[in-house]
Amino acid sequence: MISETIKNRRAIFPAQYNDKPITKEEINTILEAANWAPTHKRTEPWRFKVFHGISQVALGKFLAETYKESTEKFSQFTYNKLMDNPVKAGCVIAICMQRDPKESVPEWEEIAATAMAVQNMWLAAHELNIGAYWSSPGIIKYMNQFIELNKDERCLGFFYLGKYDGKLPEGTRKSTIETKTMWM
Repeated sequence: MISETIKNRRAIFPAQYNDKPITKEEINTILEAANWAPTHKRTEPWRFKVFHGISQVALGKFLAETYKESTEKFSQFTYNKLMDNPVKAGCVIAICMQRDPKESVPEWEEIAATAMAVQNMWLAAHELNIGAYWSSPGIIKYMNQFIELNKDERCLGFFYLGKYDGKLPEGTRKSTIETKTMWM
């Protein structure tokens, strides 16, 4: 049942991934789920750049070096994490949003539609027993220096995917839905 999938989905981080590969077919299944997200006026603003295989090494180098060049407070830990996480993953997908040239809907709706596409990806990955994590480091604003982005397209983060061992932690919420709902 979909409500159980929603409740059981968790962020699984690159440090938790094992060495089992993710196939191109699995990635395509996850991307196909994204393509069925709701979208106002059918702008379908989500765009994805897939790093699978050797391109993950280049992504890690770019992220780490860009961080090193752009930060005022360098941390070797952060540098190493940016370098290593793409390689620990079975696949990394850059989450991008293409703004409708007609601006037929507010930009926030296109960002929301892209986020819904990512939620679909997360749920599909969970069903395939593939762990996932959405990362939005500040250096995503430099991605146009590494990958080709169209006019009015921007990177919103990275979707890390990896197979994992072990049980997922129990889910929790800070408060109940009743505390967040007002019936009128």
